[in-house]
Amino acid sequence: MSDWRGDLRKMRVELTDIVRYTLFPEQTPLCLNDYLGQRLSLSFTGVIRCVECERATKKSFNQGYCYPCFRKLAACDSCIMSPEKCHLAEGTCREPDWAETHCQVPHIVYLSNTSSVKVGITRATQIPTRWIDQGATQAKPIARVQTRYHSGLLEVLFAREVGDRTAWQTMLKGNGEPQDLESVRRRIVSQSAAGIADLTLQHGAAAFELIEDAPETLINYPVMSWPEKVKAHNFDKAPLVEGTLMGIKGQYLMLDTGVLNIRKFGGYEVEIGVAA
Repeated sequence: MSDWRGDLRKMRVELTDIVRYTLFPEQTPLCLNDYLGQRLSLSFTGVIRCVECERATKKSFNQGYCYPCFRKLAACDSCIMSPEKCHLAEGTCREPDWAETHCQVPHIVYLSNTSSVKVGITRATQIPTRWIDQGATQAKPIARVQTRYHSGLLEVLFAREVGDRTAWQTMLKGNGEPQDLESVRRRIVSQSAAGIADLTLQHGAAAFELIEDAPETLINYPVMSWPEKVKAHNFDKAPLVEGTLMGIKGQYLMLDTGVLNIRKFGGYEVEIGVAA
């Protein structure tokens, strides 16, 4: 057996012809692509360390935080999931300095094809990482905005036409049919024209820049075969996960025994073995 031990973090991704996934990049890197078709064992040691302060915690919140960090950090606030409810804009942000570097920066509104076509947002610096983490096979920027708050306003408007959620079980059962994202972009911009005009009137023309000529990104994942049924492994219920690695998509390891959401278990210390 070849062994690795460390605290889980979101897998580092690299967009190449086929996405490359790496665990423990700051320690002894484990490139999981190299072990497709091999049997893995992932054993949770029972130790959880907060991904922010690294203190030991009995329970993890919001993908890896201890309870005190979960309660105090702006990164764990509800407006991260609903940026149109930005607390900085309301004057109630937990960490205004953090918000200046994470929220008060250019964001991209995009269309992607995950389980279906959806609208999403991300910091401009997080392209294409955000798309890969969601398991998108196609993605296309459609607007550039000044802040996260502005991106949330536009996302809510466009989501009325295409939705903003990924059905993760469907995403893991295979790649969706290719979509004409440019055609979708034209349709939702046209149907949202009145709403866009209202936002521009309220926040200024500089806040929203529609993008008409952005190239589309195609993303291929390392998958040998897709599961017919999606069963999720859970370290809290069964600390030992074993199975043959059949693929990786989004932040999920797809084993022949079930799927494991690596990001969900941020801060969990695991030992990983690969059968020789």
